[in-house]
Amino acid sequence: MTDANELRDAIRRAVDYRGDVTIRRTDGRVVEGFAFDARLDGSSDECIRVLPADAAEREVVRLSEIESVSLSGKDAASGRTWESWIRRYAEKKLAGEAASIESEPLG
Repeated sequence: MTDANELRDAIRRAVDYRGDVTIRRTDGRVVEGFAFDARLDGSSDECIRVLPADAAEREVVRLSEIESVSLSGKDAASGRTWESWIRRYAEKKLAGEAASIESEPLG
């Protein structure tokens, strides 16, 4: 990342994203997992917290240690908006298929 504001914007997008992210550290290490929280208050403790895909422990990565952030995994909620659900429900009803108000299983 070229500047601190650009990095903060990338961190905000990573936390808002509903899939896995990849964080490349300045020392070359890589963390892949679900970003669930960030502290972006301008302090020296700015960080992002991640549930790594390959470990049970949460990991805290300071912004000063981050080289880049990318949205690397599939968004788990992709296509699961209210509008998409209504459209699929109406299509089934119009086709004469069984349509239920029960949600589809996640996964």
